[in-house]
Amino acid sequence: MKKKRAQLFYKYFEEWIELYKVGSIRSITLEKYYMSLQWITKLAPDLKLSDLDRRSYQTLLNKYAEDHEKQTTMDFHHQIKGAILDAVDEGILTQNPTRKVIIKGKAPREKKPKFLNQHELQLLLRELDLSSELNWDWFILLVTKTGLRFSEALALTPGDFDFFNQKIIITKTWNYRNSIGDFQPTKNASSVRNIQMDWQLAMQFSQLVKELDIDKPIFVNKRVFNSTINNRLKVLCMNAGIPVITVHSLRHTHASLLLFAGVSIASVAKRLGHSSMTTTQETYLHIIQELENQDNDKIMRHLAALV
Repeated sequence: MKKKRAQLFYKYFEEWIELYKVGSIRSITLEKYYMSLQWITKLAPDLKLSDLDRRSYQTLLNKYAEDHEKQTTMDFHHQIKGAILDAVDEGILTQNPTRKVIIKGKAPREKKPKFLNQHELQLLLRELDLSSELNWDWFILLVTKTGLRFSEALALTPGDFDFFNQKIIITKTWNYRNSIGDFQPTKNASSVRNIQMDWQLAMQFSQLVKELDIDKPIFVNKRVFNSTINNRLKVLCMNAGIPVITVHSLRHTHASLLLFAGVSIASVAKRLGHSSMTTTQETYLHIIQELENQDNDKIMRHLAALV
């Protein structure tokens, strides 16, 4: 136990990742843990477990916060905290140094628009070049109409389409961060789902994929970068004279339009592949509150009419 306490903290964290995280979490999430390890190594290379107390831990977080926003610092804290609490449980540390920690961070950057309204979306879709062959404009249309995650849409093969029932079967994602690229599991168990397509989208894609290899991704033939599609989307948005958004914002746009159309939170959560409705409620709280205000107006008008 004394030997452990004398160990450098970043070395303990590295061993903890290897023991508890490798093989148990998705590769993208694992990369975030290794990124945290790099920061600990950089910011506190000489910090020993035996010297880890509230003051030294707060100092580490403060250094990290100098270059990161508050939310990013919070994420960093949560990852490290998991290892530290295990050290406490194992008796390596006698006290929890993360207790009553203060999370700091740089002022957040100006937030980009999270979603488009229906009119803006229609203007965007008019700019799409929907040729007879698959391109990134078809990818943008697909994400807009299904709310798929970027990695889920990249992983689609012809075999994932059930055109008879107008459904897309989501069972995997594409690891686009890997230089080679390969299939990997979905974000969570709830992400394995069937998504209903409208008849027009089903007809369009039935023609686009009919000659393609049933087991190969329909959009990927070389390494794909998120920035490639975002740059194309930027051009389309500018041409349409609407706010510039990202591919992920198309997912938010999809969800927001469904909510404004009166679709239940439960149905939206299931369609998006959220692990719980709480995630959906927290993500789209501003929309839900706006809808509640509209409902209150309807209730008051209805009750006033009873007099």
